[in-house]
Amino acid sequence: MSEQTDGALILRGAEDTLAIGARLAALLRPGDVVALSGDLGAGKTTLARGLMQALGFEGEVPSPSFPIVIPYAPPELRLPLWHVDLYRIDDPEELYELGLDEARLDSALLIEWPERMGPMLWPDALRLTIEPAGEDARRLTWTAPAPWEGRWPPR
Repeated sequence: MSEQTDGALILRGAEDTLAIGARLAALLRPGDVVALSGDLGAGKTTLARGLMQALGFEGEVPSPSFPIVIPYAPPELRLPLWHVDLYRIDDPEELYELGLDEARLDSALLIEWPERMGPMLWPDALRLTIEPAGEDARRLTWTAPAPWEGRWPPR
């Protein structure tokens, strides 16, 4: 299982990454934004898969790389969630067309490649970063703003 050290979690293998996604799912509320950063292959999609499976999604979690946004709603998940992948966004101005501000009114947002938003990323977003930490291990670090105090990191 993952171990916490110096403001980071060490995730050993895909099982730990799925598990931390499931722990995050238990904390998620409509209106929350989770900004998930990391290089290609870092484990972002694995974490998203763990989160969505814990929210009740059955089957293989599709990547939103090509559609950019995949919205989910009950009964598919226990709460409305937009899974967003901004990898193909070149200009933050393109974000207005996605309707993310409106989605936050009743849905949680899980955003991969949030750095593509530039200064448009909401300051109350939970920012998670996954980086390699040796063979088959990842280091998960975060910035948890006030709305996440007492919720993140999970206990």
